[in-house]
Amino acid sequence: MLVNRSTLLLALLFVLKSHAQTHVDMSGFRKTAGVSATVNQQDLDICWTTGSGEKGMLTIDLEEKHPLIKSIRIGREGPMQTIAAGLDPAFILTVGKRTLSPSSGGWDVFFDKVPDRPYQSYRVVFGKKRAAVITRGSHTIIKIREVHAADFKGDLEITIYNGTPLFNIAAVMSTPSDSTAILYDAGLVVPDAGQSAPDAGQSAPDVGLVTPNAAFKNIAWADVNTTLHREKADLNKESEDLPVKYRTIIGENSGGSLAIFPAPHQYFYPLDEAFNLKFTWYGKNYHQLIPEFGLGIRQDPLGDKRYVPWFNAPPNTRQRLNFFCLISGHDAQQALEAVKKFTHGDSYRPLPGYKTMESHFHNEFISKVVLAGKPVPQEPGFVKVFKETGVNIVHLAEFHGPGHPKGPDSLRLPELDALFKQCRRLSDSGFLLLPGEEANNFYCGHWLALFPKPVYWVMFHPAGVPFEQRSDRYGKVYHVGSSDEMLRLLTTEHGLAWTAHARTKASTGYPDAYKNEPFFLSETFMGAAWKALPADLSIPTLGQRVLRLMDDMNNWGLRKHFISECDIFSIEQDNEMYAHLNVNYLRMDKLPGFDAGWQPVLDVMRGGDFFSTTGEVLVPSFSVNGRHSGETVQLNGNGQAEIRFQLDWTFPLNFADIVTGDGRQTFREHINLDTTTAFGSRTFTRRIDLKGRKWIRLEAWDIAANGAFTQTVWLK
Repeated sequence: MLVNRSTLLLALLFVLKSHAQTHVDMSGFRKTAGVSATVNQQDLDICWTTGSGEKGMLTIDLEEKHPLIKSIRIGREGPMQTIAAGLDPAFILTVGKRTLSPSSGGWDVFFDKVPDRPYQSYRVVFGKKRAAVITRGSHTIIKIREVHAADFKGDLEITIYNGTPLFNIAAVMSTPSDSTAILYDAGLVVPDAGQSAPDAGQSAPDVGLVTPNAAFKNIAWADVNTTLHREKADLNKESEDLPVKYRTIIGENSGGSLAIFPAPHQYFYPLDEAFNLKFTWYGKNYHQLIPEFGLGIRQDPLGDKRYVPWFNAPPNTRQRLNFFCLISGHDAQQALEAVKKFTHGDSYRPLPGYKTMESHFHNEFISKVVLAGKPVPQEPGFVKVFKETGVNIVHLAEFHGPGHPKGPDSLRLPELDALFKQCRRLSDSGFLLLPGEEANNFYCGHWLALFPKPVYWVMFHPAGVPFEQRSDRYGKVYHVGSSDEMLRLLTTEHGLAWTAHARTKASTGYPDAYKNEPFFLSETFMGAAWKALPADLSIPTLGQRVLRLMDDMNNWGLRKHFISECDIFSIEQDNEMYAHLNVNYLRMDKLPGFDAGWQPVLDVMRGGDFFSTTGEVLVPSFSVNGRHSGETVQLNGNGQAEIRFQLDWTFPLNFADIVTGDGRQTFREHINLDTTTAFGSRTFTRRIDLKGRKWIRLEAWDIAANGAFTQTVWLK
């Protein structure tokens, strides 16, 4: 039988194309101690040290129809143990529309309800057109082109951290569309035999029984009470969303365990409530978009059903939809313990010479329990949560909705009295519960007040009633009716005020609009408060909204300070508290007692002698020519200065910035720290030219966007 020559040629071309190898660009890879990368046909092997005397091996299969992750192994000398094999990364991108009204803060908006408008979820599709291996410090990055979903396009990036048993998997994508808000779910899946992933935007068909071997023997997690659970990895199990502790789900088998978890703070966009919204999943048919059996992390698109702003995705920004994997040659319990070390077990590490403080909680324990006639527990749950988290000082913001801030006196004064008595009762030698309010009267926008002792005051001044009067039951009572009287009260009682959620929420436009007002210029107005709001996955830091304000205010020439705030409502044991918390380390050797007053706390705040952090990065010391935060340095004629700072960290560091200003512009000296490994401590010394500069501060960030920042040192 004669065969057409052109037909043979076409058939040959088809065979060659179907077996064409994905090109791997190795030009950006540098072989360093402990890291090797080799290409063997369609397999890419990356071997690295894990920091525990072991080595990890990740084998990437670049054959188009094969699972991307051929195997994950760990071991010392000799044959390595296989932790998992035959896995694909999987991502679901959910796309909605952002409100960008200037009156709501533009991209700094919080008062947005994205899920109230139409939105759609897409399975992210990835191909293997080409690949590259790149070395950046101690990071080895495998970049595979391309990924896409809706109008988002980009690359898949797997980053391995030498000296650490971690790697990160990210779909790094951007959109040309404006006014976009996003969420993402992610994880690792066992590809189904004979099944291909649905195209972007298409729902996956039900595949019935799944036949391939499981990648894991068990799936494990800790429940909200920290009890470890194990279930057999049943490939036919429909997906289940799980409320877990430590944001982690683990695949376990005889060769070891693979823990999957998100960045501990960056993955959690701001909400009023820190509810545990079942942030992990496992099983098949997840979201009706991932038919394969898998496990991973997730977000509930409805959030806490209040204001739900999701993540910003401005046009042409590279959004990192990512998750971490920790490899362990041990069982799930030991793998979980290894994950917990990165957040100190979701607590704040004690630091000699410092006390930890958190601010801005609308728990409303007084209104909802004490004054409601309900049984008052000996130790309320919220106190237990704070103590377990390692917090020494908590500043409340009660009566934010409930209560009677404006009186009448017959209601307002008993409310304050109940607040003071409960704070006194619940404070002890290691824990100080401070009464406070988000006052929101007299000064524009929202602001918080803190006095150094119990102060009885009413936010209304009736005609004929003196500003200050005596009460037989409560002692001194103030009636305040204007910004001048508020300033007078703060001055008289040595209190502090500061802007809450500056430039967003109900403080949109503030403190800028009142920066020349007498109350703001006074020493009673400390500055503003920092929180990771808004959320944007293209930025390797958190809370830039307030850090920009901090630099602006420094350039205004005002010596103000910025405390971190949490601004959440309920505080419960089964909440996902740590993800939404931050903390201030106040330089104090001793915690003051409630009855003696807490003026030392306000003195440290007023003096700026503290640093703020998400918890994973600490700044035990920072000095400029020997002067600390809040102090003033007299520079010599040539403007040269010695900067010394110590950083302690858990996740490998990413970078530090020395931030300075001249009264008009802000400058950054970037310090690349991508050669660091996990769990370190180091003192840095740098000489820099500060001629013409008026202020300086420091911030430092790790690979998971956790970070810390100091207060300002002033220059003369």
